[in-house]
Amino acid sequence: MTPVELSRTVLHAVRRAVDRGELSVAVPARAVVTPPGPGGSGDYATNIALQLARPAGRPPLQVAEILRPHLSRTEGVAAVEITGPGFLNIHLDRNAVASLVRDVLDRRDLGLPYGHSDALAGQVLRLRIPYDIRAEVVADAVGRIVASQGGRVEVHHVRPHVTTPGLASHAPGAPGAPGAPRAAGASDECPSLGSDPSDASEVHTALAEPRGSDDLPSPQDRAMEEVRVADGNAGPRTADASEPGPRPDVIRPDRQGNAPEPIDLRPVPAPEDPAPLGPDALRWALLHPAAHDRPRITADLLTQRASNPLFRVRYAHARARALTRNAATLGFTGTPGHLDATASAGLGLATSAVAARGDHSVIAAPFTAPDAPAFTTPGAVPVSDPTTPLLTAISEYPHVLLRAATHRTPDRLARHLVVTADALLAFQHTVLPRGEEKPSAAHRARLALAEAAGTVLAGGLSLLGIDAPEYL
Repeated sequence: MTPVELSRTVLHAVRRAVDRGELSVAVPARAVVTPPGPGGSGDYATNIALQLARPAGRPPLQVAEILRPHLSRTEGVAAVEITGPGFLNIHLDRNAVASLVRDVLDRRDLGLPYGHSDALAGQVLRLRIPYDIRAEVVADAVGRIVASQGGRVEVHHVRPHVTTPGLASHAPGAPGAPGAPRAAGASDECPSLGSDPSDASEVHTALAEPRGSDDLPSPQDRAMEEVRVADGNAGPRTADASEPGPRPDVIRPDRQGNAPEPIDLRPVPAPEDPAPLGPDALRWALLHPAAHDRPRITADLLTQRASNPLFRVRYAHARARALTRNAATLGFTGTPGHLDATASAGLGLATSAVAARGDHSVIAAPFTAPDAPAFTTPGAVPVSDPTTPLLTAISEYPHVLLRAATHRTPDRLARHLVVTADALLAFQHTVLPRGEEKPSAAHRARLALAEAAGTVLAGGLSLLGIDAPEYL
């Protein structure tokens, strides 16, 4: 159960209390649900009782007592406690946790990626982009993400007006210039981009081939190609004008069945050529910032440090793979089940036996001895139970994919992968037995959770066109 779903559950509990005459208040539009603070317990907490106390004319503790049974009877909620002046602390049903992990791993084993759906099946999104390297990369990622939700993307290119040696420039009033009379029968398929200076900038062409996809269009290809279609197949193909496609409006069908109008996708261009970064860092540099933000093309993206979010995401995936290998060395595998939250709260390093026989580079902090302090992330806040942020990140992944598809924002997916990676790196040290401890059912359940997180990271990186390494 995600925080969004839990927020709805809290509002439903308020509605039931109002319908039964237990409370006389207007049901609020939203309920804030967050991890519990100091002195709290459980997986999540809400201050809804304090919020409703004044309009209800009752003490917050009394409002909390009224709401508690309504919340406790909700599927997926194991127990509800009241702490402090009236905070409701919610414990999730661990059977639901096991079901979530099992779903992720079962879909992986069947070749059905977790988070993919047919929510946009039969819908077509037409994008209109300039010949700019960032626009190309963003459109490619949008195509992958939309395809993961069953939709299809057509990418139309628009040509900027530039001065070519040996040809007349597009001076005001000249043939072909903006505002000049147009020849009869001239097509509007590639309209002028106007007076934006960025339209006439040199097109970067040194884009290395992204892993798992075909080359983005070269200048020669661009001269012949007007439409590139991303439909989840191996690579781009020319669109067939006879193919039907409902019109998207944040991807919605056109009731009249008309051809969909292109949507302009013009992210802020990169300030310099990103090709020297290599394919993975290049794509991350152009996809991680929001489209309206200027990307930073810096060598910091190549450093293997905790301050580099791309490194953290790829390192967390490699760490998940290493946990599976090291667990096999100890003779156990991941099995979804009950997580021992009490044991999970005590962070520590893996057993020295695994360090002696397994992957030294991923058990301890990177580039340090095996007995070095654990890998931590900048600004990380310690939590009493590190399973909660990781479970939240995994359960929210399908919603993130759908939002990224409908709003054409691959940066949402990139940021969510950072959140998932940070949660996994905080949780990883609870997975393997320590010292003389023997592997238990809780260890197998925690390993399965780590493997599910690694599956999410691998799937998300793949949709962004970035490699997910087994070793790092």
